[in-house]
Formats: sequence, structure tokens, C-alpha cells
Amino acid sequence: MLKPRLTSIRMQLALIFFCILGLVMLLGLFSISLLHNLNRLSAAVADEWLPTTRAIGDLNNYTSDFRAMEGAYLLASTDEELENVTADMKQLTELVDDAAHRFEALPHEPADFTVYRTWKREWEKYLELVISQRALVLTGQKTRAIAAYMNSSGATYVSESHMLDVLTDQTVNNAQAAKARLSGGYSSSLSLIWLTISVVAAIVAAALLYIRRLISLPLRQLTDCMHRLARNDTGIEIPGTLWQNEIGEMARAAVVFRSNAIDLMRSRAILANEASMLSERLLQEQKLVANQRNFVSMASHEFRTPLTIIDGHARRLLKFSPYLDATEVAGRAGKIRSAVSRMVHAINNLLTSSRVLEGITPDFAKSEIDLRQLLAEVAQLHRDLAPIAQITEHYAGHDLKVVGDQTLLFYVFSNLLANAVKYSLDGGGIQVEAKKALGGVSVSIIDRGIGIPEEDRDRLFERFRRGSNVASIVGTGMGLFLVKMVLDSHGAKIDVSSKVGEGSRFTVWLPDHLPAMPQPEIAVAN
Repeated sequence: MLKPRLTSIRMQLALIFFCILGLVMLLGLFSISLLHNLNRLSAAVADEWLPTTRAIGDLNNYTSDFRAMEGAYLLASTDEELENVTADMKQLTELVDDAAHRFEALPHEPADFTVYRTWKREWEKYLELVISQRALVLTGQKTRAIAAYMNSSGATYVSESHMLDVLTDQTVNNAQAAKARLSGGYSSSLSLIWLTISVVAAIVAAALLYIRRLISLPLRQLTDCMHRLARNDTGIEIPGTLWQNEIGEMARAAVVFRSNAIDLMRSRAILANEASMLSERLLQEQKLVANQRNFVSMASHEFRTPLTIIDGHARRLLKFSPYLDATEVAGRAGKIRSAVSRMVHAINNLLTSSRVLEGITPDFAKSEIDLRQLLAEVAQLHRDLAPIAQITEHYAGHDLKVVGDQTLLFYVFSNLLANAVKYSLDGGGIQVEAKKALGGVSVSIIDRGIGIPEEDRDRLFERFRRGSNVASIVGTGMGLFLVKMVLDSHGAKIDVSSKVGEGSRFTVWLPDHLPAMPQPEIAVAN
């Protein structure tokens, strides 16, 4: 294995990476150190001054409540009231002692402890006076007890309360000083971190500039050379062939590639003639495969609907057979037979379409057709297949008869209505309308579906042609092609109007009498 040289790109990038990694680690350690200092200052505030403030606040609250209980004791008129007030005073005394113990357990300045000890002496003195007042009340000397409450006890309470105020002020001042130290430490740490980030950013920018000048730009030049070689521009000068690193190796490889490209261009002309011959043979094979694919597509498209009907009615017969009477079973069996019949006719249609593509005129089962009845059957069929579809029918007049192949026309309108259901994704309303018009019958199928883009309408009836906005919906592109072929054989016309997002309207005009069958003008592949 070759040892990487210092001039190699791999070694240079590794050095740059480790330098940046080291800087990031140093920045992280430095930031951790600053955060540790901030944590120490904030811990002093959280562990010392907040508990101290809480303890002093409790002392203020409990002592003031105790003074109120002292007055309530003097005003008590029954033994029960005296017992209740005595219990409350005992509880408040315990709470004051607890707050005092919490204060003593915390570290404090000597001046704070001096004030605290003075307060404690005053508090103990005040408690002794309260005890003596209670004794006076119990011996029936309430007047003397009230006088003591107003004079000696009140003065002692004021002195005790004053010492608590002094202690509170000192604690607040000390907490403000600690807060100032914390803010100063934060500002100092933030400034140092920003300075360190700026230095690291400058070093990283210098490393990126180095990479750009000595690695990125030479690689871009080699890339441009390779692109020009790909465009058969072999008269270029490739830079960097003397460099002793990976870029130099790539440049020398590009020189070899240029020589090979020149040889390839010389041999390309020789292969062009052979490729032309192979292309003609391949085209013939592709046409053969396309014909086979078209047959499979048409077969699947033609058989899907009858098979769905057969499957649906068979499932219902199996599921509801215990609850169906003979008439209903016979009706569903008739629908199954009708679907099988249509599938047989579809097979014949496939054979007929194949003969049409070969230039042979198909035979039609010519008969008089009541379009009103045929359209009603088509509508009911698709209501059964898609119960969510809202299909409404409107027929103007009763004489809606034409001459043609009933099976093929059933297929035409079934296909158009199936498309209306399929592309009305929310099951929106679909209308089927028929009326006499211009020596024939006009049939319109209107939906509120996704619509057809304007650029797709001119080629809508071509084989395998589908709208550009239906890629996510299953389809073969064969249905409308066969519809157009059937209508042409009947001398009929079809017109489409549509707006994207609002829906489509397919209008079919059928003549009263079937014209002479025209010879289809279809190019036949040799």
C-alpha cells in the first residue's frame, strides 16, 4: 500500500479536518468552563439567597400572624375559643422555629447573623411576655393583660419586627449583589464565546479558501475538460498533468481518455452503417411487440366490466342466497348471462377491430334500437357497479330510435359513462341526456369531474392517448379509441367540451338510419 504524501489531497483534507475538529473541541471545552463558572454563580443564588429569602418571608408572615392570634386570645369570650387560639399560637410558634432553623442552616455574612441573633432575643422576650399575658387572662386579670398587650408586648413586637425588616433589607441587598455578579459573569462569558467563535470562523474560512483555490478550482477545470471531451471536442489542452497528487493523476487519465475518444470517433463512422441496418430490423420487431401489447390492452379493457358484473352478482347471490326469492335470483342470473353475452360480443369486437386494422370491413348486427331503453340499462349497470355515483337521466320525447349495432352502441355509452364515474372522484353528479336533433338523436353525458386539459383534446381519441392529468388513475387509453371507431362505423359524430376542475361533456349524435359502411382509412404496417 502506498503511503499518502503530504502533497496528496487526501492528506491535506485530513489535516484540515483534524485542525477544524481540534478547534471545535477547544471551543467546546472553553465554553464548558465558562458555563461551569456561570453554574457556580447561579447555584449560589439558587441554593443560598432564594432559601434565605423564603425563610425570612416565612418569619415575617408567621410572627405577624402570631401577633394577630395574641389579640384574638385577649378577645376570646369562651373556653373553647381560648383553646382554639392557644392551639393556633402553638402551631405558629412551631412554624417560626422551623423557619428560624432553616435560616440558621444556610451560610450567611457575619453582619446578617448579628442582626438575626438580635431578632431572636427580641422574639424570645416577646414570647415570655405573651405567656405572662395568658396567665393574667387565666387568673381573671384580662384588663392588665390588655394593658400589657398595648404597652410592653407591643413595644417588644415592634422591636422584633424592626429587626426582621433590617434582616430582610440586608438579604435583599446581598441577593442583588449576587445577581449582579451572575449578570457580569454571563456578559463576560458571552463576550469570550463570541470572540472564540469569530476566531474559529476566520480559521475555517481560511481553510475553505485554501480548499477552493488548490482543490475545487482545479477539479472544476478538469470537469470542464471532460464535458468538452464528451462533446467530441478533442482539441483541448488539459491542465495539471505535472501535479504530484490526485488531481495530477486525474489530468493524466483525462489525456488518455482524450486519446481513446479520438480513436472512438474514427471507429464510430465504421459502426454507423451497421447500426442503421440493425435499427431497421429492431423497428420491425418493435412493431410486432406493439401489436401484441395492443391486443392484450384491448382484451383487458373489454373484459373488465363484464367480469366485474359477473363477480359482483355472484358474490351477492352467495351472500344473500338464504334471503332471496326465486324472482330476484332469476333477475341476477339474467344479469350474469347478459354480462357473459357482452363479453362474448367483446371477443367478437376484438376480432372485428383486428380485421379493421388489416383493412377488412366488419359486419354489424344491424337493428332498430330504442336509445331510451339502452341508455337506461347502461345507467343502471353503472349504478350497480358504483353505488356512490349519482347518475340522473333526462330523455326529451319517446321516439329516440336509431339503427345500428346494439351491443357496440351499448359499449360506446357504457365506456363514456364509466369514464364519467371514474374521473368524478368524489362521486359527483352525472347526467345522461338524450333528445331528437338534426335527423338523428343527440346523447350527452355530463360529469363534474376533473376535466380534460385543452392541449389533450385534439388527440383524445387516438389509441393509447390519455389526459396529462390522469396519471394516478388506472387506464389503458383504448376506450375512447374504440368508441370513435364504433361511432365512425355508424356514421355518428362525437364532440367534447371540458374545463379542468369543473367537468366534461361528451355529446354523441347518431343518425336515424345507418349509412353505407365506409372503408376505414387505416395504415397497415407491413
